[in-house]
Amino acid sequence: MNHRPISHIYYIALLFLVTSCGNQTMKDGAPILRSGSSAHPNDPIPKNEPRSRYGNGPYYTVFGKTYKVLESSYGYQQSGVASWYGTKFHGRRTSSGEPYDMYAMTAAHKTLPLPTYAEVTNLNNGRSIIVKINDRGPFHENRIIDLSYTAAIKLDIVKKGTGLVEVKAISSNVNQENLVEDEIITNKNNSFYIQVGTFGELQNAKVLKRKLEPLAENLVEISNIVISGETLYRVTIGPFKDSKASDRIVSKLSNFDIFEYRIVTN
Repeated sequence: MNHRPISHIYYIALLFLVTSCGNQTMKDGAPILRSGSSAHPNDPIPKNEPRSRYGNGPYYTVFGKTYKVLESSYGYQQSGVASWYGTKFHGRRTSSGEPYDMYAMTAAHKTLPLPTYAEVTNLNNGRSIIVKINDRGPFHENRIIDLSYTAAIKLDIVKKGTGLVEVKAISSNVNQENLVEDEIITNKNNSFYIQVGTFGELQNAKVLKRKLEPLAENLVEISNIVISGETLYRVTIGPFKDSKASDRIVSKLSNFDIFEYRIVTN
């Protein structure tokens, strides 16, 4: 979060990243709200905006990992764990060049173009908000979006620190009044899985399951789904009730040659 990605001014951008990442002395958190203050502004109305001059790649590297910025946000939809950021970064420059305002309805994303408007839904309680993505992050293995403090308040994930969400990009030529509401299936039991592989052959799924048993013997499962008439076999680890437990698993996946995964709710 709050990292300016590598652009054509490589040295300056890299210096910005190093100094931002290196400042670990100040603890992030929620502000102390004074009486009469408000942390509940209206959601932004999606509008057509040019790509920001900064933060749009096409590639950038943070903590030794390289990310490719998507050419378009069209059709983007993903479920996963959301986090939030607050006082530590308030007023600092975001990757797009705008100052970070923890009271605004904004967010950080690793690969969506800046800016992108997105609908974020808390899958545990069904609450939905719209945010303007204007920053890069979160640079954590098991997070898909970093919400501003106020956005996190609206979704009710501040107290816990993280939440299971669905992120859906909104076309820039659609405003809030014309949004088509899709049915959101909430995850009332607060559980989710780490999907580590999908195979057309059951035997291949069994091989991966056996390989991962030393990592999480009682949590590795195989389930089948049918897509376009074809049966596929998914290997998942879970269920998990909180991100801390899943973080421990994700941090060890590379030891088993697993470098791609996704969060699923069923």
